[in-house]
Amino acid sequence: MLQKTNGIVLRSIKYGDSSIISTIFTSLYGVQTYIIQGVRSTKARQNKAGFFQPGILLELVTYHHPQKKMQHIREYQPAYIYSSLQESVVKNSVVLFSVELLLRLLPEHAPMVTLFDFVYEYFITLDNTTPDRVANFPLYFIVQCGGTLGYELKGSYSKETPYLNIEDGGFTGHPSLTTSYVNEEDTKMLNTLLFAKNMDDLKQVEMNADARMRLIDWYISFLKLHTQHMGNIKSLAVLRAILH
Repeated sequence: MLQKTNGIVLRSIKYGDSSIISTIFTSLYGVQTYIIQGVRSTKARQNKAGFFQPGILLELVTYHHPQKKMQHIREYQPAYIYSSLQESVVKNSVVLFSVELLLRLLPEHAPMVTLFDFVYEYFITLDNTTPDRVANFPLYFIVQCGGTLGYELKGSYSKETPYLNIEDGGFTGHPSLTTSYVNEEDTKMLNTLLFAKNMDDLKQVEMNADARMRLIDWYISFLKLHTQHMGNIKSLAVLRAILH
């Protein structure tokens, strides 16, 4: 069945002499695997593999067969053309971290329209934000995605609940008994991010690089405790170096 849908490219690998296999988060069908034939070429004008780089936003016309593991694309074109994201080392490191996180957390073949819309707008906003204002984006992204997928932190910061407790999965009145401890100032900052209404508010949150990475590490540890799919985030080392 032919169907139009928007998609966010998560990963692409070479297949054969001229094709690729691409994992795409679609608005209609969730995460799907597509084989795209004849897109790789030694001739620049014929090489369309660039359409399937991580983070690219596409308009697709697909042949969708629910019983098949691999789908086919009939037509594709950019849904949005980035103005700076792919050329910026800082922004590109944020994109790679974000798509790797999605690959670890998203189940296959499960439509998630709310999360898709958030990720779609997130990448566009990232593209339109100056590199010096994007440092909080990865932390905001992991918290929002985790919450949407059911890994939401309990409670909020207060004088009575000043600690982030990884076992309890939220703000509590007593510190964690294990590792991944963050200080009270970190907890306040995370609370501010949790209640940011949009990414414009996010840009106004002042946080130093060490605190930001402590909170990202804490949240990744929290996700590892509650889901078996996280594993090690390979892009985290690059993100850590870039954001410092």
